[in-house]
Amino acid sequence: MKKRNKFKHFVYLLLALAMLLYALPKLSLGAESGFVFGFGIAWCAFAFLVIAAHLHFILGVDEEKTKRLEAVRKAKLDRWQGKWKEEESVTQRS
Repeated sequence: MKKRNKFKHFVYLLLALAMLLYALPKLSLGAESGFVFGFGIAWCAFAFLVIAAHLHFILGVDEEKTKRLEAVRKAKLDRWQGKWKEEESVTQRS
């Protein structure tokens, strides 16, 4: 499952790079100002954000953080289930 998920992100990364390389020559990023220049800069910024997000996932930068968060979630669930069972046993005694 993990490899397939990374493969999907790798394909999306390649598509985003191809889209950026195709669009860069067509975008007007010259010294002129105005709406066209602003659109070109914003479009490139969003494209770079997409590329960075896929690289972040592919490189596995936050795998350790994900493991720690999963441990915290499991501990909270165990604590919640313990309280629920305790309340259930108290109500059954009454």
